[in-house]
Order: sequence, then C-alpha cells, then structure tokens
Amino acid sequence: MPTRAELRDHLVRTRIAGDVATSRENNLDHYRSLANRDPYHLFGLTLSDGWSYRDVLALMAKSAGVVADPEHRSGQDTIDPDRTIDAIEAMGERIGQVLAGGRARLMFATGHPTGLLAIHLPLARLAVQHGATLLTPAEGWSYVGHGFGRRRRIRYFGGVAMLDDRGGFVHTHDADPMRAMIAELDGVRPDLVVADHGWAGAAGEAGLPTVGFADSNDPALFVGEAEGKIAVTVPLDDNVLPRYYDPLTAYLVSRVTRAL
Repeated sequence: MPTRAELRDHLVRTRIAGDVATSRENNLDHYRSLANRDPYHLFGLTLSDGWSYRDVLALMAKSAGVVADPEHRSGQDTIDPDRTIDAIEAMGERIGQVLAGGRARLMFATGHPTGLLAIHLPLARLAVQHGATLLTPAEGWSYVGHGFGRRRRIRYFGGVAMLDDRGGFVHTHDADPMRAMIAELDGVRPDLVVADHGWAGAAGEAGLPTVGFADSNDPALFVGEAEGKIAVTVPLDDNVLPRYYDPLTAYLVSRVTRAL
C-alpha cells in the first residue's frame, strides 16, 4: 500500500489527478450543459433550482479542484490530488462501515469499463471476502438507449454491472439500466451502491446510499453530493490505463479494512 505522499505523486505522474487530459473547454461545455439540465449530463439526477453555470464551476473548483477562474476558458485544467485522496479516504470509511455491520448487501456498476472496472472489481471481491452479498438484479435486461440505435443489455462480471453491446462492455452515461436494476430489487434494499456515471446518479436519485467516481467533466455527481443524494464522489480521470489505478485501489482497500 502506498503512503498518502506516494499516492499523491502517483496520481500526478499518471494524470489521474493534477494536470489531467480533459481539456478546460470540455469541462466548461459540460458545466453549461448541466446548468441547462441536459439529460445526458444529469446522470439520472434531478437538481434543485439555482445551479447556474457559475454555481457549477464554483462547486467543481471546491470539490474537484478545477481552476476556479471563470476567465480561464481554454487549455489545461486540473484535479486536485489531495481532494482525490480525501474523497478516497471518505469512500473507504463508508464502505468499511457498511461491511462491518455484517451481512451487507452491495451493488456495483460502472459506465467506464475500460478504466474504472479496475477499481470496482477488487472492491467487489473485498466485499464478498467480508461476508457481503453482491446484488445482481436485472441481468439480461435490454433497451435501445440514446444515440446508438441498437439494443444493449445489462451483464455482470465479477458482480459488477455493465452494459454489453454485441459482446463488448461499453461506456455509458445512461441512468436507465440502474433504474431497471432498482425496479427488480423486489424490496431488497442494498446497504450501499458503488458506481459511477448514470448508474450512480440513478441510485442516488432513488434514495439508495451511494458512493461514486467522477471525472472533472462529469459534474452531476458532485452536485448530487452537494444536495445530499450522493454520499461521496471521488474526483479522478476515469479513463487512464487500468494498471494506473492499482495504487489508488490498494490505498482505498486499506481504508476499507481500517474501518472494519
């Protein structure tokens, strides 16, 4: 397990945090889209009034560490690695507390299988090792989602829900798959949902205890956290090489076990 200082250096070196690959232009475009209540950027959340573009930018500067100056409109943007680590510690404590209660029920889901699956899978295994049940509702449920015109379905790997498109796991912001999972829970409420993108947003909107990961250009979960619908949101680049997440995952696992 890395120390906090070692993890901080690693996050900056691999651009999980620090000077990230997501451009300032892309970040600001997504903040405007969220302020305009674009469904694609809401991740299944409904927001209270008052979240203007400037409000979203100010929140992202506070929660993720992007540049606060609204006049900085192009070029490099940032994620504060210390905010990332603080959120990892908070997430680890929350997961550990749930597992410590015994016989916990958890759901895992990711809309970024090429990146964040590398974090979800070890967490799911850890949960099982500590007596948790991984809920896997709506496996095989399918729908024609937004913008791609063909049917996709929920498939689980290692207890983690993802979208399958003709044999491949795919990126998605959609909230509909998590809504389908919740509809099939049949009264069995998970003690915690660990997710990202629309999977996390829909869970939080439904009132399920939820922790999640989000990139600097995905402000919805941070707004959801500010409104009390998401318990913890970890800011990070969500699509670096999967092996780059290993030290972060080891640090997170250590925080979970410390809280048990």
